[in-house]
Amino acid sequence: MGNNRKERRAKQQATGSSSKSSAIDIPEDEQWRIINQSGILKQISPEDKKKNNVEDESDEDSEISPLADEIFRALYLIIPMSFMLLLMEILVHYQYGRRPDYDTLRDRLVSGVPIIAFFVFYSNRYKSDRRVQIALFWLSCICGTRLVWLLNRGNWLTVMKQSPPIATAWIYAVVQLDLGPAVLSLMVAAGFTWYKGYKITF
Repeated sequence: MGNNRKERRAKQQATGSSSKSSAIDIPEDEQWRIINQSGILKQISPEDKKKNNVEDESDEDSEISPLADEIFRALYLIIPMSFMLLLMEILVHYQYGRRPDYDTLRDRLVSGVPIIAFFVFYSNRYKSDRRVQIALFWLSCICGTRLVWLLNRGNWLTVMKQSPPIATAWIYAVVQLDLGPAVLSLMVAAGFTWYKGYKITF
């Protein structure tokens, strides 16, 4: 009984090794020749073709998507900044007891929105660059101090012309800055206000 089991195991091992050796005995060149003669590689199913087309389209989409993402991210900021410019224009008119007419608001938007769009698109594209962060920091400091000075020392006509774009640029610069430089630029504006004895509320 025990001898029969040993014989069976020996036969199984022998057949396994013979099948392995038969698969290994065919050289690789001969295997490729058999595959090419059979024509298996030339026969691609329609499903495989669809998969290949989907992969090609996804490659094209991946080439287009960075620009589309940049445009979407720019629009994500251009629209609110344009409305911010419009809001500042309305507020500065009401500050001096004037009601803005539609022609004034339209003129402000027609002249301001293209500049905002151009500036936002390129500054948002390179926002992580250190040079852009430095430029935005200085823009925030200059706009903040200039706006405070205008509200305290400027005549009403200068305030009405300059305050809306300066306030919009200041807000945009602070939004695009990293947290540390943004806080520092706000501290510069606050320090300037305190040093000069200006008021920011009326």
